[in-house]
Amino acid sequence: MAILLNKNTKVIVQGITGSHGNFHASQMLSYGTKVVGGVTPGKSGQETLGVPIFDTVLEAKRVTKATVSCIFVPPAFAADAILEAADAGMDLVVCITEGIPVIDMMRVNSYLAGKKTKLIGPNCPGLITPDEAKVGILPGMIHKKGKIGVVSRSGTLTYEAVNQLSIRGIGQSSAVGIGGDPIKGLGFVDILELFNKDKDTLAVVLIGEIGGSGEEDAAEYIKTKMKKPVAAFIGGATAPEGKRMGHAGAIIMGGKGTAEGKKKVLRDAGVFVAETPDKIGDALVEAIKKAGIYEECLIK
Repeated sequence: MAILLNKNTKVIVQGITGSHGNFHASQMLSYGTKVVGGVTPGKSGQETLGVPIFDTVLEAKRVTKATVSCIFVPPAFAADAILEAADAGMDLVVCITEGIPVIDMMRVNSYLAGKKTKLIGPNCPGLITPDEAKVGILPGMIHKKGKIGVVSRSGTLTYEAVNQLSIRGIGQSSAVGIGGDPIKGLGFVDILELFNKDKDTLAVVLIGEIGGSGEEDAAEYIKTKMKKPVAAFIGGATAPEGKRMGHAGAIIMGGKGTAEGKKKVLRDAGVFVAETPDKIGDALVEAIKKAGIYEECLIK
């Protein structure tokens, strides 16, 4: 099994005729993702990459029966693209766009409250279920099908964690990049809940960073509800005091959100925390060995 995405999932791409959207849609198709259409207003009736283009998400959904939309739309228009996908009743929206104004995302999150549409992103790499499908910009070649769930605020650290697992012969069930913006869709706890329920995910790697309280919320969930071992890494430990760095969400306020504080609450919750990024794989191996599931987690 997997979470949110599998080989049968039908996907449309909003912004498919733009350079980034077209390139990554082609990569998604090459990986095996069922990209069944694209959306660019004014270009209905045309084709690109062998798939039809539609003027609206509603029309694309009606014709293709897609349930997932991936957004490669410029920042000024991306929030409206998310709202359009939600109005069309898409199950999942994955927004890759970086630089969406915070006030726009506040409007989006308020609108999505209570609706069935789930949002991943913005400013994220997307998600992948290895050997089945990927939505977004993750490099498919480093992922191997297996039993470890990966969830991360950082795109590049997602790839680093996955690569460390793969070279150790440990595959992934799904990998999800939730993005580093302060206002976003699904967070750590949402993804941990999905992995906790997935019978084929045996353990989880969580990649966090300074700022915000998502990792602290994740620690509380892990401590009280998580049934599977978790390894983690927190980026930003060497950031100079008082200097804003990295993602828009990496803001430390009132002494909260520090790397040391996050690592402490995670360790208190039983998480195996890597001190440096090159030790993420080792932390996961330590976690699954202690749980007695190391052999089960190896790629057969």
